[in-house]
Amino acid sequence: MGSILTVRGVERRFGQTLALRATDLDVAENDFITILGPSGCGKSTLLRIVAGLDHPTAGEVLLDGRRVVAPGADRGMVFQSYTLFPWLTVRENVCFGLVERGLPRAQQLEIADAFLGKVGLRGFEHHYPKQLSGGMQQRTAIARALANGPRMLLMDEPFGALDHQTRELMQELLLGIWEAEKKTVLFVTHDIDEAVFMGSRVVVMSARPGRIKLDRVVPLAHPRRYSVKTTPAFTELKAELTEQVRVEVRAAQEAAAPG
Repeated sequence: MGSILTVRGVERRFGQTLALRATDLDVAENDFITILGPSGCGKSTLLRIVAGLDHPTAGEVLLDGRRVVAPGADRGMVFQSYTLFPWLTVRENVCFGLVERGLPRAQQLEIADAFLGKVGLRGFEHHYPKQLSGGMQQRTAIARALANGPRMLLMDEPFGALDHQTRELMQELLLGIWEAEKKTVLFVTHDIDEAVFMGSRVVVMSARPGRIKLDRVVPLAHPRRYSVKTTPAFTELKAELTEQVRVEVRAAQEAAAPG
């Protein structure tokens, strides 16, 4: 299966600081790639460059063979903060991109309500974000991203602000949607359990300046249930990744130490 996303020699400097050293990554259709690494290693920078929200100092990103130079409807972005419009209802938040695209109102509502059903928010269409829990707000944000029919979902620690139980439920919900919708996903996380459970591939980045130091296929079948976390294959991969990340966290701490 060919790549739909190609990252070639992408580097990012902020003044004199090299945040991301020349990085290559190929993403196939329907891949769910989780990205791990210490704080400040360039995970979110790489994601923002793929989103077109930031620009590389060197190298290029190609989506379906076309160079990424700006944000586009072909990439749906979900952030850790819920980024909903507080003055719009849940349904109107999900419709936002459809309004921008000029779709007929009846079609907007049909698409929005279908995705609100997929994320378990049927019956909450007329609520405002402040009336929802954090998990429900993030489900709204995911429905909004999916409603635009993007080629890829780009997710920057989307469950990082949620409590443990809600986070686990959201992992299962998103994985179920991915298995049904077959979207291609790039998913940044600090959580190794989450990376293994969610990903078809796990990428580990080095301490700054970031680079991809490890790219592992996750040998766990789909549909993937929560019970997989107790299997030897899960435990072995988690142990390997934990050690790889610990090495990079130590390297980052040593680099930051005075003198």
